[in-house]
Amino acid sequence: MKLKILAAGILVASFISFKANAQYESTVQEGELGFSIGAAHYFGDLNTRAQLNRPKLAVGAFFRKQFGNYIGLRIAAHYAKLGYSDVYNTHNEYMYRRNLSFNTNIFELGLQGDFNFFKFVPGDPYHRFTPYVTLGVGLFNYDPYAFLGGQKYFLRPLGTEGQGTNAYPDRKPYSTMAFAFPLGVGVKFNLNEKINIGFEVANRFTTTDYLDDVSTTYVGADKFPLLPDGSKSPAGLLQDRSYERGDIIGIEGRQRGNPKQKDQYVFAEFTISFNLTSYRCPTAN
Repeated sequence: MKLKILAAGILVASFISFKANAQYESTVQEGELGFSIGAAHYFGDLNTRAQLNRPKLAVGAFFRKQFGNYIGLRIAAHYAKLGYSDVYNTHNEYMYRRNLSFNTNIFELGLQGDFNFFKFVPGDPYHRFTPYVTLGVGLFNYDPYAFLGGQKYFLRPLGTEGQGTNAYPDRKPYSTMAFAFPLGVGVKFNLNEKINIGFEVANRFTTTDYLDDVSTTYVGADKFPLLPDGSKSPAGLLQDRSYERGDIIGIEGRQRGNPKQKDQYVFAEFTISFNLTSYRCPTAN
């Protein structure tokens, strides 16, 4: 009698387990629609030591198309702010005296591939968490600016390194569009059949060295025309601000930035996404 009861219990448990597995397998995650919020940070000629002391806002939205339980393809749009100043470079006297700074808004549109380490099945308590890696390509818009006497000046039109001047015909005005190549890691956790949460850190390698308006050498103050009253123009004052810290260092030919290294930026974001699912009949196998 006891053996019959035990056998019956095993049979019932097996049936329940089969039914649950069939339910999870019958739900197919087609994709996710999500949103992100976090911080952005810049690395480049004004931040050569990858210091993380001036984070700024980053927000985004994305659609991820799933191809099975391990691979996804994501289209994402981001808005972020970036900025830095030589005031933070107290470790380097020359950079501190250089006294340059910038801010910019970033508008980015990207395509990324996501690769899960673990099987990820929304609604399945045994496959609700996975770390993943992401990589892709994006296009972003930027336009660096700085403040002088409380007034905002966009730096690109000023040609602070002689761009667009007869004195330096080889230095063309840089574009406000550039490519970015995201590479990062993340984790995501399924709360229920409909909602996932996650966290991601992805660095952007870019094709521009002018995200901060700093790249090559000084061209000298005499290359910038004076105002009618004989005073320096905003371009002349913003191309070399070392006068605010003492002796002027911005003589022609002296290094202003490092043209051999492109600028970068990173996003660290929390995400929430909503699953888009469909139903299929489970297989007999």
